Amino acid sequence: MSPTTTVRAALSIVAMTWWLVAGLSACVQNAPPELLQAVEALDRQLVEVQGAEFAPEEYARFVDRWVAVKGRLLAEEDVIHWPWEADPLVTDLHELQEDGRRAAATAAQRKEAKRLEAQARLSVMEQRLRVFDGLIDQMGSRVVLGQRPIETKVLVSQARSLLEQGLYARSLRAVQEASRLLEVQSALLNAELGRYADASKVEMWRRMAQRTVEWSRAHGAAAIVVSKADRLLTLYRNGRRAVSYPVRLGFNGVLEKRYQGDGATPEGQYWVIKKRDRGQTQFYRALLLDYPNSEDRRRFQLARTAGAIPAESFIGGQIEIHGKEDMFLSQTLGCVMLDNREIDAVFEATAVGTPVTIVGAMNVTNAVALALAGIERVGEDQDAEGADVQDVVEASAVEGS
Repeated sequence: MSPTTTVRAALSIVAMTWWLVAGLSACVQNAPPELLQAVEALDRQLVEVQGAEFAPEEYARFVDRWVAVKGRLLAEEDVIHWPWEADPLVTDLHELQEDGRRAAATAAQRKEAKRLEAQARLSVMEQRLRVFDGLIDQMGSRVVLGQRPIETKVLVSQARSLLEQGLYARSLRAVQEASRLLEVQSALLNAELGRYADASKVEMWRRMAQRTVEWSRAHGAAAIVVSKADRLLTLYRNGRRAVSYPVRLGFNGVLEKRYQGDGATPEGQYWVIKKRDRGQTQFYRALLLDYPNSEDRRRFQLARTAGAIPAESFIGGQIEIHGKEDMFLSQTLGCVMLDNREIDAVFEATAVGTPVTIVGAMNVTNAVALALAGIERVGEDQDAEGADVQDVVEASAVEGS
């Protein structure tokens, strides 16, 4: 063998050895680092977009495959693959990467749809609550609802906080509970105040007031009619309206009075039985009425027998038309309160024996009936807006698909 041939053979052996060593070292690396890093980044992204909540099936499939692949990575650390051989582990990592991308996109889309739904439903509820509160104040019947208005406001506030924290499902549940409480309150108000929208009841009140006006005409004397819904006292002289004044009622004034301490202003036909001038009353000047009369006592006994009122309750008394030196007491006794200048005028125009008729309302379009109708419309509007919200959510889902 010539020297040249020997050198060539040696070089060939060195080259083959280098190629083999390089190939073996390349085979030790089971998967490209950048591919592993990409899958790990997708794993973190799925946690951030709450994949387990918003894409549970896709996320579970990704996690299962990722756990299996990591197990194989550990198991095949010492396995050598020739560069020209296809590595099934790398193939699986590429497929896993695609699964992760799809799962992350699905979760992000559904999360955004849930955010839009929670935001929209909360906005509807906040608007509904504002309208509801205004109507309740208009009726002056907040007390009959107990703690429910406060509980509703707390729930809506919690829903807003949960929304801002990204806890959309919990925010929606709080809105749903607030909506349920509003429906309960609406039902209570209709049960207690539905008579204001009852045409036959309003007609009965009108006849009561008309009899009082006719008495004024027949006797050529003063008479008083108070409309609770309108918060209005009208003074008649000789059967003609002389003047009308706004009034304040008890803290539950628009309700039907049932027993002492309920804060309701009684309805019925009464007479002034005593005039209390300055120094004789803590309310500046006052006209004491003959509440309870025989009809009041009859209703009270029936209610107590039926268990509609507490067995230990009393019927009460000392209902007056008075001034306002003590605002607090006037709002707890169920009386009719005027400004002092106006009670002066009424006091001078009336006498013991002046008839006073207190009615719920004089027409079916009274303030309480209109407020009740408004509350019903609020519920209907919420149903309609709820359907609109669902349309928005579905449209968002279609756009993201």
